[in-house]
Amino acid sequence: MPTALTHTAVPLAVGVGLGEAVPARLLGAGIVASMLPDLDVAAFRLGIPYSADLGHRGFTHSLAFALGVALAGGVGHRLLRARFAPAACFLFLAVASHPLLDALTNGGLGVAWLWPLSSERFFAPFRPIRVAPISLRALLSTRGLAVIASELEYVWVPCAAIGALVASVRARRG
Repeated sequence: MPTALTHTAVPLAVGVGLGEAVPARLLGAGIVASMLPDLDVAAFRLGIPYSADLGHRGFTHSLAFALGVALAGGVGHRLLRARFAPAACFLFLAVASHPLLDALTNGGLGVAWLWPLSSERFFAPFRPIRVAPISLRALLSTRGLAVIASELEYVWVPCAAIGALVASVRARRG
């Protein structure tokens, strides 16, 4: 998995790119939502096997989970100072980006995108992001620095470029 901080790159890029169309509360919810799927690391402490549906990269990394979070956000759209559809779409994108980034890593068991229809785990055909260690100590090692470098190259720089491009197009249109 990429680091928790890197999962925030997608909603940040979209939020910056779309500007006022993404209210601050919705942006904040999207940032939190982008990290939600990794709450499943609690499964390790509970003795749930990694490969189980309730294990790491299981059901919380599915499109169904992203849809559930999106619908919950849509229902709470007034709290997020947005309309139902934009809130739901933004939150779906934020949550769904998490398993996509995980599928781009070079480790783990893949992600259960299609749960509950299938327990199969998937990886992207191109896997350039180095899988991040879970502990902070390991992240501060030589291996951890290589992970951060791969995240900068394959996530942060492209997201920043896309966010800036969208903001530029939006600014030109007035």
